[in-house]
Amino acid sequence: METVNIAVIGAGIVGLAVAAKISEKKEGVYVFEKNKRFGQETSSHNSGVIHSGIHYPKNSLKAKLCVKGNYMIYEICEKYRIPHKRLGKLTVAIEEEEIDELEQLMKAGKENGVEGLKFLDKEEIKKLEPNVEVERALLSPSTGIVEPDELMSHFYSQLHRNNAVLANETEVTTIRKTDGEYEIGGISVGEKFIVSAKTVINCAGLYSDKVAAMTGLDIDKRDYRLHYCKGDYFRLVGKPPVRMLVYPVPKGPGLGIHLTPDLGGSIRLGPNAYYVNDINYDVESNSKEFREDVERFMPCIRERQIQADSSGIRPKLQGPGEGFRDFVIRHEADNGLFGFIQLVGLESPALTASAAIGELVSEIYENEISQ
Repeated sequence: METVNIAVIGAGIVGLAVAAKISEKKEGVYVFEKNKRFGQETSSHNSGVIHSGIHYPKNSLKAKLCVKGNYMIYEICEKYRIPHKRLGKLTVAIEEEEIDELEQLMKAGKENGVEGLKFLDKEEIKKLEPNVEVERALLSPSTGIVEPDELMSHFYSQLHRNNAVLANETEVTTIRKTDGEYEIGGISVGEKFIVSAKTVINCAGLYSDKVAAMTGLDIDKRDYRLHYCKGDYFRLVGKPPVRMLVYPVPKGPGLGIHLTPDLGGSIRLGPNAYYVNDINYDVESNSKEFREDVERFMPCIRERQIQADSSGIRPKLQGPGEGFRDFVIRHEADNGLFGFIQLVGLESPALTASAAIGELVSEIYENEISQ
């Protein structure tokens, strides 16, 4: 049986970032990815937003890793010439009653160390975005956009340079704890395979709860069971009506239908948020919902054509109507699984936080596992 040192399960942006970082100092790193190419699921079906960190509770992993990751992603993009834009974002209060919610976001942002936050009145908003009609806005200048595939290609190049191996079309179906190691089985390019690994890192995204269950963990008792939350996107036809990202105050399981310029300059609307039982990437919403939502803060949308664009699935730990849940990033030694690092529920802002997550997982490995 072949033996590897560290097995990373899943080659989305988090798995790639983890493997890139951990392989800087460690040999024998293998990444197992069930699809034909890296990043084919959540990592490539999202807004590509570099978040600032205003939406997450103080001291949560989401807050700390987002703020740190925001800085790191810009640094990586500038150093390696990865396409990105630091556009800034307006989070808008459409009605007076929503101003309190903006103030809560400002408070959270300051507590989390987000720099440059500023309240804008109607006149200041109009100077920045003439087509946006709201009562007040919170400006977060560190918000931007990045091309996710280019960022993933960067992390892949790093791990490849470090002699880590990405095994595509390799689906893990079993994990068995043995004396000091893990026996990993599955199907690779149509053939059965079994390898032994000293350390396993679960970065399986939408399937991370299933991978956790393979180890014998009770995922319901541990609250690791994921809920699929889908979001659809529409695209605005014609001249862009805004230059920045524009978000309503968040309501429900998502951040609200917002306007996101892409790197080509066109505008995407979305995503919305609704829970589903199965994974598919068909756009199931209708344009009327999107138009009416955006019309509340940008009336000129009434005269504009919009068309279905794409969709994505969030791997949420919280189900319908449930409150905030943080990332799960931990070594499962206290559950009898020494050498198994768990990453579950890595929805937004995981793309922004990816490089910071890679550092955190590497630290966990060095401090708690490496001998």
